[in-house]
Amino acid sequence: MNKYIPLTEDDKRLMLQTIGISAIEDLFSDIPDGIKLKRKLDINPSFSEIEVRKIMKGLSDKNNHLNDYISFLGAGAYDHYIPSVVKHIASRSEFYTSYTPYQPEISQGTLQYIFEFQSMMAELTDMDVINASMYDGATAVAEAAIMAIRANKKNKIVVSETIHPETMAVLETYCHFREIELVRLPEQMGVTDVAQLDLIDSETSAFIIQNPNFYGIVEDVTPFEKKIHENKGLLIMSIDPISLGIVKTPGEYGADIVVGEGQSLGIPQSFGGPYLGFIGSTEKLMRKLPGRICGLTEDLDGKPGFVLTLQAREQHIRREKATSNICSNQSLCALMAVVYLSVMGKQGIKEVANQCILKANDTMEKLIETGKFKRVFNRPVFKEFVLEYIGDGDALVQTLLDNKMMGPLKIAKLKEGHENQFLFAVTEKRTQEEIDCLVEIIKGVQS
Repeated sequence: MNKYIPLTEDDKRLMLQTIGISAIEDLFSDIPDGIKLKRKLDINPSFSEIEVRKIMKGLSDKNNHLNDYISFLGAGAYDHYIPSVVKHIASRSEFYTSYTPYQPEISQGTLQYIFEFQSMMAELTDMDVINASMYDGATAVAEAAIMAIRANKKNKIVVSETIHPETMAVLETYCHFREIELVRLPEQMGVTDVAQLDLIDSETSAFIIQNPNFYGIVEDVTPFEKKIHENKGLLIMSIDPISLGIVKTPGEYGADIVVGEGQSLGIPQSFGGPYLGFIGSTEKLMRKLPGRICGLTEDLDGKPGFVLTLQAREQHIRREKATSNICSNQSLCALMAVVYLSVMGKQGIKEVANQCILKANDTMEKLIETGKFKRVFNRPVFKEFVLEYIGDGDALVQTLLDNKMMGPLKIAKLKEGHENQFLFAVTEKRTQEEIDCLVEIIKGVQS
């Protein structure tokens, strides 16, 4: 049986001579001096691996670990419960190391879970078809706008001011460089202003609305759906998939295109990514979708097989014919969503949604009762809400951090005109004890 035998000094010297250098450090000569470690590590070279691991663990324990913090921070990335099976399946080498399925005949496993992802997301959103995922929710919104213009040849997009400010910034960038006219439909008391419906006219290619919106408010999309369709435009809805356990789906609203961020479907927050954008549509618009769509068919022997039914990417067709040149299926994230949805099921998603709405509203009322907050919008909320703090907002956030609590978000960092207003997020993971602890800490903050 072979055993691992470490290199001797003579072995190392011979290897270095063979490649023409005198020391191992020479291998790192290309690293700029400004970031290069110029001293030896303060570790006894005679230490065993066990001893070195113990030292490194001790150093690591001095850091602040995010797992030790309680999160009331949301605004697009949420601390939801992730069943342990998600990590175990996604970590398997056949999934973790797989690449994009250029050759369907040898990529059946990858194609199958992409197909399952599409099927589950189509059922969840009540849409005819969902593609094999996008980079993230923000770019999915921008791709949907371009898709709408491609579909009906009109160069104007109207977007609600209540969408996420960072999504708005991405959309503005896309539209600017494609010379697309982008019109903002103003907000009124936290929701899209129905009085401004005339901004949607016969020249409008699509109207974009987020529901629940950036402030966590559940909007009534009905008047906007009616107006955009009267003008032969398309309704694009950006949604939180978890909310669909209890709120009206895009399909029920009559949306033509649905987009959103799927991070809440079993994907860790991971300091901001990678995440899972999704985009889907009615069957009528299917061929305008960016990216790819996996389908199920049969071979000559009648056995089921998975194929790439639609391949509108620049890596499959001519660049100028591609629906998008930067889309990616990010199939590992799609797999995590598939496992999450499979484990949770319809009742599980409904239960998560119910707990979010109940805990968010309970937390909001308790914070108002402290006398340190004022209600900003009197609207129905899902898992996020906005309150105005009576006091030093920066001191509030710092005090919570000192007590190992992340959040809330100071809205003025992303949006003007919201001084001392904070966006709290409360998911099903927050226990009553954690909520009560938040309230008690805030009671003790000096205004």
